[in-house]
Amino acid sequence: MKVAMIEDDIELAEILAEYLKKYGIEVENYEDPFIALSAMHIAKDYDALILDLTLPGMDGLEILKKLREFSDIPVIISSARSDLSDKVIGLELGADDYLPKPYDPKELEARLKAITRRRSKPPKEPEFTIYKNRREIHYKGKPLHLTPAEFEVLSYLIEHPNQPIDREELLYTCENLSENASEKTIDVIISRIRQKLKEDPKKPRYIQSVRGVGYKFTP
Repeated sequence: MKVAMIEDDIELAEILAEYLKKYGIEVENYEDPFIALSAMHIAKDYDALILDLTLPGMDGLEILKKLREFSDIPVIISSARSDLSDKVIGLELGADDYLPKPYDPKELEARLKAITRRRSKPPKEPEFTIYKNRREIHYKGKPLHLTPAEFEVLSYLIEHPNQPIDREELLYTCENLSENASEKTIDVIISRIRQKLKEDPKKPRYIQSVRGVGYKFTP
């Protein structure tokens, strides 16, 4: 693992770098925040950044703000500033963690490994993907064979997750239903969609009945 650090306390930077090296973590420290930002623009091989807040020439929170304009690198703020507002602002600006000084270097090692481990996990693929131009819905990567009305009902439910939608609302959402369609028609469409999803009608996984209202899609 290769880590960048912006820390103007040279002695502390050396202690941390020496300790982390024992655990396979290479640290490159920058005392000057301007040089650090320039290096972060050029170097793309850092796995994380350890950021002090009290620095010469530029506050650490300003550095973080500028950094987030071009990089999503995991950031641990390492600071002696105990003001809660600094911690809140730092996290709101995109820091992944906040470690108040003084701290045991072992804790820094653990937190570095934790945030890089979280970032390295591939994002979970959505189970449902809507392709409106093609009027298709893919379930677990495969297209569902839906009628136009089924597509409209299911896509509307998916786009309003965890919200109870009444039958009348679904009825008026569908453009592909006849003028004689009723709320009972919606029940029939939902039943057909559940069959295509191979859902247990007694314990449906995705499309749940909401008593006295209609239906709810649960991702």
